[in-house]
Amino acid sequence: MDAKEFCEFGKATLEYIADYTENIRDRNVLPSVKPGYLNELLPREAPLKGESWQEVLKDVERVIMPGVTHWNSPHFHAYFPSGNSYPAIIGEIVSAGIGCIGFSWMSSPACTELEVITMNWLGKMLNLPEEFLNCSEGPGGGVIQGSASEATLVCLLAAKERATRKLMEEHPDWNDATIKSKLVAYTSDQSNSSVEKAGILGSMTMRLLPSDEKCRLRGSTLLEAMRKDEEAGLVPCYVVATLGTTGTCAYDCLDELGPLCNENNVWLHVDAAYAGTALACPELRHLMPGIKFAESFSFNPHKWMLVNFDCSALWVKNSRYLIEAANVERIYLAHAHEDTAPDYRHWQIPLGRRFRSLKLWFVMRIYGVEGIRNYIRRSVNLARYFEKLVRCDNRFEIVADTTLGLVCFRIKGDNSMSKELLERLTARKQIYVIPTTYMGQTVVRFVVCSQNCEERDVEFAWNEITTQTAEILKSQIETSEVLEEQLIETCTTITDKHSDSLTDKLLDLEIMRNAKNPQTIS
Repeated sequence: MDAKEFCEFGKATLEYIADYTENIRDRNVLPSVKPGYLNELLPREAPLKGESWQEVLKDVERVIMPGVTHWNSPHFHAYFPSGNSYPAIIGEIVSAGIGCIGFSWMSSPACTELEVITMNWLGKMLNLPEEFLNCSEGPGGGVIQGSASEATLVCLLAAKERATRKLMEEHPDWNDATIKSKLVAYTSDQSNSSVEKAGILGSMTMRLLPSDEKCRLRGSTLLEAMRKDEEAGLVPCYVVATLGTTGTCAYDCLDELGPLCNENNVWLHVDAAYAGTALACPELRHLMPGIKFAESFSFNPHKWMLVNFDCSALWVKNSRYLIEAANVERIYLAHAHEDTAPDYRHWQIPLGRRFRSLKLWFVMRIYGVEGIRNYIRRSVNLARYFEKLVRCDNRFEIVADTTLGLVCFRIKGDNSMSKELLERLTARKQIYVIPTTYMGQTVVRFVVCSQNCEERDVEFAWNEITTQTAEILKSQIETSEVLEEQLIETCTTITDKHSDSLTDKLLDLEIMRNAKNPQTIS
């Protein structure tokens, strides 16, 4: 493919993406395919001779789109948002076009330096403590990871190495393996599955501590767990607090957990994958106090900040701990500026890294801080609108506090009705919502996800939900009526069948009673 064909292909593809985005409402949010559908549409082997780009682009619609779940549809209300915007898409294209592998400053100075700058911009927009920023006087700084899962694991490994070094100094007779076998991590039973997975990958016991009635991890719960482990000869090492749990968007009590972690030299990592974006709005910052106590903080611009996956922002107060945990030197990686610029290969699991800061830079420049804030506020207002619709219908109840763009609700009564509602909605494919559980109840999660979501889309979803609910309740009533008729019929049959016998028994009882009381005869 030459430059001319590339431009033609690129222009046609951009037009296709724009048309897809602008008309995404016309597509069912969920696909109708079954596993293995692509095997029936694509050949078993790659083509021997190259095909035209027109054929390839045509097949995107023919074979790919039928199997796509449309995460950016205004009718997608599952999980959490998947960030997307035209500026981010263009940033991704430029990043792919440059194609650098920015593992060190020398491998591509702009890749490293733009990341330093955009992470400072982002940290200031969220009003993070200054010691987290690259521009602070201390050793703190920010780095872009692929996901919050990676950020949690990277910080666990750093906490593990920090604790091991400290304990080896305190106990020279202990070896590395002995120390690491004693280290324990803690998180809430409401935390994301990736947190538990980090414990597995990092070979550290991860205790899932019980949350309170509002799905929050409390300081008293953590303290009790740490004291029990210490009595057993174990060493508390790492705590992951969640701001915005997956189930109900609950916030662990950082202002309780933080001082405990600081006093006991335990690394506190804050996972705010979805909710962290809300810190851009000053009026929402009261929801997340206590960040100052954290050793590390991460959130995903690729969730709710209009930036395409993958782009997870991580800040640490002391980057030295990351470097000590993951530093492997080779002569081909060395350069003359290692002491004056960060080499981000030390701050992550892989060696290579993409120029991800470009799409973040494009979004922050083109939307501006105010544009991002307005987008967040609009999502929150749409969620409040949906909450109002739920509260005005006495067939439903709100479960847990409505937070940011998430509303948790259910049909009043038995769990089976909410389960059936979820099954019906998924089968119809008009909207996509998923379940969670709360205090033993099956709950439907409704999240405002798409940047293109409007009031009409919320109303569309509500109409779909109420229509299916009416069918469920009608079916329940009809079933109850049938059961009642069957019961009456059964009782009548039993009475008719045994009526003579019953009459005889009643007469015998009457004769016996009279025999015992002769006065009743007269």
